[in-house]
Amino acid sequence: MAYIPPHKRHSEYPLMPSPPPVMPVPKFNRNLNLGSPRHNADMGAKIVYADITAYRWLAVGSEDDTCFPSSVHLQPFSLEHAHPKRGAKSFVLANNNLAKDNDEVRENIPRSPWESIAEDVWPDVLSACKIVNNEMEEKPRLVARFGHVVFLGDNSLGLESVREGQVAEETILRQLTKFFYNDVPATYAEKIINEVVPKIGVDFEEYEDVYRIMLSDTKRPNLSISCRCTVKEDKTLELYKVYVDPLRHLVVNISSIDKNLDLRLALRSKKTFAAVSDDEMNSIRNLIDLAILDPEVKGGLRWPMGKSYWGDRYRVIGVQHTETKSYKSPSLRLKIRHADRFRFKTATGETAIEISLELRSIVSEIQDGKIDADSIHNGFKDYLRLIWDHFLAC
Repeated sequence: MAYIPPHKRHSEYPLMPSPPPVMPVPKFNRNLNLGSPRHNADMGAKIVYADITAYRWLAVGSEDDTCFPSSVHLQPFSLEHAHPKRGAKSFVLANNNLAKDNDEVRENIPRSPWESIAEDVWPDVLSACKIVNNEMEEKPRLVARFGHVVFLGDNSLGLESVREGQVAEETILRQLTKFFYNDVPATYAEKIINEVVPKIGVDFEEYEDVYRIMLSDTKRPNLSISCRCTVKEDKTLELYKVYVDPLRHLVVNISSIDKNLDLRLALRSKKTFAAVSDDEMNSIRNLIDLAILDPEVKGGLRWPMGKSYWGDRYRVIGVQHTETKSYKSPSLRLKIRHADRFRFKTATGETAIEISLELRSIVSEIQDGKIDADSIHNGFKDYLRLIWDHFLAC
């Protein structure tokens, strides 16, 4: 599909290229992977993990918690925008029996999928929120995203040995690098707006058209700086917020058997760029002032030749143009985002549609300590049921 420049998408919020047809999804004995991720497909700011981070993977929806059924297999998956390591093939877990009626399937399951997720993940959510409460000034966000858990590996790593039992299952799946691919089809985004929004009690909040410029800083080599900008009437950029890399405290990637989309739960926080001198801020502003709006290039921005850096301090490493519709209620915030990105270091870009659902009340209730843990846990379980019923069918 031909690239659709941002200026042709602005007013009608149209459709962007979507990934290949969605594959049915998985089944797995409720096993978890602990440790740091080895691959990151994000095209935006650098992702930084906190010193204490729970990074897990599990799969839910099986009638039997011990192994995969014969209907589940690793199926090749084409990555349109993510860039896996050289030579690696990408797969998703697919279930040939996905068409079975979910209610009929659940009759044979000891506990519902959302109960399984809540029971397995809740201790980590509780612990991460308490740790963040002690370390961070800004309130963290617990966000659900929807897409595919993608496995990288060799096609010879099939699931026949996985079906033999738990040990073989762990051995095979732990050999594969996993990451979350959160680009979804345009038809799914339309369904969320037209069908799901009226059902879950969220109201339209705002529409944002924002450019984000990511900078490297030679004095802070381990961080990238994100500058959020809007477009003024004279077609120049106005800087209104500067912050450093988002910090992840909890990441849980969940493969779902009974659905054809997967789920990521992530607890993350951001800090405003603090302790910056006037000279430093002026340097950042000067670099942003050199940006030229150009709807014909990925990310929508470019710089004159040799002007994408300022002195020996700041350099542009990536740009992102996003158009976002937000819906909210007292307990939820839903965002449908059309993103157009470009990364300077690798000269790669992407356009993507991304859906996120912030579970607003969970973190506050845990950190306030005014509501007992059992009540918060039940509320968390209700959120997961809402997600399972409305967000994982594409």
